Amino acid sequence: MASLNPETKRKLAGVSTATLCTALFKRGLRNQFIQDVRPLNPGLPNMVGPAFTLRYIPAREDLNPITVFQDRGHPQRKAVETCPEGAVFVIDSRKDPRAASAGSILVSRLMKRGVAGVVTDGGFRDAPEIARLPFPAYHNRPSAPTNLTLHQALDIDVPIGCGDVAVWPGDIVVGDAEGVVVIPAGIADEVAAEAHEMTVFEDFVTEKVLQGRSILGLYPATDEAVRAEYAAWRSTNGR
Repeated sequence: MASLNPETKRKLAGVSTATLCTALFKRGLRNQFIQDVRPLNPGLPNMVGPAFTLRYIPAREDLNPITVFQDRGHPQRKAVETCPEGAVFVIDSRKDPRAASAGSILVSRLMKRGVAGVVTDGGFRDAPEIARLPFPAYHNRPSAPTNLTLHQALDIDVPIGCGDVAVWPGDIVVGDAEGVVVIPAGIADEVAAEAHEMTVFEDFVTEKVLQGRSILGLYPATDEAVRAEYAAWRSTNGR
């Protein structure tokens, strides 16, 4: 798995998924925000890291008894123990939260192994326990049953669909208090740089609007005086 540029990671840690979606939209990418996935612990800093994936398929009872977990090579268990440090573990649960993608023990193991976070378009069991961990975790809704009732873990580190978004291993995954966006790895550096610049400008605009300014000429900055004021603001604030 390719490493993430530290400066790119720093910039992505300081921007919103909404801003990233705008930067991606400018590049023709309109469907990069994972649908119907929410943070269990929205007060945490941004989650940032390359994707490491797990794919579930519909369970077939004769191939998916509870004894499969005795196999040390079971795909779910193997994925938890091999997801690289700093990666985001992304799970394709077929947008079906009726059965759990994982529970608090497996999520705790990911945290202790140094994984950056976990995302599923299904659900987690033990959601209250996961929500108390200092670890980014995103799901559709709580799922008490075991994954064995509906899901069968099949593939590790392959292209998947998660919440209607195509996720390739190594794509850069960013999560904030609103949700999760997926950035193709090849454009992560330029998207991060643009999103950082957009965020600085929007901080300036927000400050002026809260002071009572009209958005006309300010947002977007169509007045030359506004552009000069923004340049001075950046200099004063070290932005």
